[in-house]
Amino acid sequence: MKRKLLIRDLTLRDGQQSAFATRMNQSQVDRVLPYYRDANFYAMEVWGGAVPDSVMRYLGENPWDRLKKVSDGVQGASKLTALSRGRNLYGYAPYPDEIIDGFFKNAVSSGLNIMRIFDALNDVDNIKSSIKYIKKYGGLADCAVCYTIDPKYDDEVKIVEKKGFLGLFNKKEEIRIKKENVFTDRYFLQKAKEMLALGADMITIKDMSGLIPPTRVANLISLFKRELNVPIDFHTHCTPGYGLGSVLSAIVNGADIVDTNIWYFSGGPAAPAIELVYIFCQKLGIELDVNMEAVAKINAELFGIRRELEAFDTVKQFPNPFNPLTDTLPAAIDKLFDEAIAAVQINNETALLEACHQIEAYFNFPKPDERVKNAEIPGGMYTNMVAQLKQFNSLDILEDAMKLIPSVRLDAGLPPLVTPTSQIVGVQAVSSALNLKNGRDKYANASNQFVALVKGEYGKTPVPVDPEFRLKIAGTRDETPYDTSTYRRQENPVLPEFENVRLAKDEKEELLLELFPAVATQYLRKIRETEFASHQSQKTTVTGAGTVPTDAEVKEPEGYITESPMPGSVMKFLVKEGDEVQRGKNLFVLEAMKMENDVISEYSGKVYKIYVKPGDIVQAGEPIMKIVQ
Repeated sequence: MKRKLLIRDLTLRDGQQSAFATRMNQSQVDRVLPYYRDANFYAMEVWGGAVPDSVMRYLGENPWDRLKKVSDGVQGASKLTALSRGRNLYGYAPYPDEIIDGFFKNAVSSGLNIMRIFDALNDVDNIKSSIKYIKKYGGLADCAVCYTIDPKYDDEVKIVEKKGFLGLFNKKEEIRIKKENVFTDRYFLQKAKEMLALGADMITIKDMSGLIPPTRVANLISLFKRELNVPIDFHTHCTPGYGLGSVLSAIVNGADIVDTNIWYFSGGPAAPAIELVYIFCQKLGIELDVNMEAVAKINAELFGIRRELEAFDTVKQFPNPFNPLTDTLPAAIDKLFDEAIAAVQINNETALLEACHQIEAYFNFPKPDERVKNAEIPGGMYTNMVAQLKQFNSLDILEDAMKLIPSVRLDAGLPPLVTPTSQIVGVQAVSSALNLKNGRDKYANASNQFVALVKGEYGKTPVPVDPEFRLKIAGTRDETPYDTSTYRRQENPVLPEFENVRLAKDEKEELLLELFPAVATQYLRKIRETEFASHQSQKTTVTGAGTVPTDAEVKEPEGYITESPMPGSVMKFLVKEGDEVQRGKNLFVLEAMKMENDVISEYSGKVYKIYVKPGDIVQAGEPIMKIVQ
């Protein structure tokens, strides 16, 4: 009996997120759904990750509608899967059980079958509630162990060590600490066993950075298959050049499921192409229970869709057209597939990667990104750092920021670099580089999320945070877990300008407000405005318009203007017009690069006027409010 390999298709979520900034709109998704009904994928990842945020932020679409429409379109032909971040779901706060319960109830009722659940710290306690509630409503819990590696330390880290990191040595001695690896195979296996004990239905080795080489894949897959009695899924990306070789290694060493994309959405920052996996499986005698004719029809549509997404294409390099059912490979290229299989079977990683890179080059897939490979960070983290430095016109310090990543990560307890910790560490490294350049303390103005990470509110870090560092950053030496009993739900205000309707009209919209306060506020306000306009009768006359105020009537008193310190979105105001404020008081929360930043008052006085609304996008230096004395 042939061994069967299951495929989780990532095209409609991770594929478009990795390569096209999650800009695929509903009409584009709808064009491929009829063919997906025939493709017979084990599962399709279609939701979660950046999809709920992006469809509101950039496309003006409802995330719940996206999931339901895909479910209706696929009609149960494949399981629908999504990705969530444990107790954080899609936000940056650890949510109480009532929010998690409501989220999974609505996700499953909208068509979700499997939730891939991970925690950015690999703190298994943080995924308990998600496992409980996905299973409560009849879904499957796919628990992901986040693969990461121990950083390469530089001189900057040695200075931290001299100051007594972890208390493992005399603070006054200039010595090097012995750096034992934290992220061993046994570390990952232990995390998987803890997840299994909580009820995981499957385990995914989630390599969000594409940094896992084939040899390490062979070791981990073999170990997991020996020790665990649930299906094992393997997930990776092609960015640094390991992707195709590592997926082949996973297949040969017994993975039950592998994650792939369809041709025109594969390679580069995304996962490998199913078409290449199909060829390997044909040669290995492994059954791939996928209708490749239907895949070819999807791919034909994806070609046009990718053209439409050109403005967001991070690679702008199309692979050469290829259909494994109808196209014959040149003998030399066909031989490369055989050489790759032979190499993986004898664990010759160098030969395997060389063959895979030649295969990818023949088909015109992007070359390995040496910057990401050498930096050993996720590609998205790298591009976010570049984007942030561009905003500050400070690209010249990118190298300095990159060098600070290991020390920032170590100071924060060595978290794996996956959303949101990759974002938290990356933003802090950029901020620290800017601080040092301008003569300030390395950790001046740490983001709210970095403070929370160091304090312990995200959970247990892989190594303890130095109590003295925690005192400096968070004001306490003691690790302080987040207390969900103090969680306050987001306000759902009445909108008098739209006939006193609530901003969120039902439970699903209320959940959007909880998970994406700034983005959902702006999105829902536009929806309510559109609804209001559509219900108004046409008016031919306007009465009581009043008089036009004179300059004297609108002249504002002298005062101090509080400006936005950086580009971002106003999440919420902590004061209102008429409030008395003291210098140093928090005025509002600004979301910038998906981090929350408290903006404090530099003056004492009364809030005279607030110029923007929650949800508004603001630029650096834009006036936010006036304070008069």
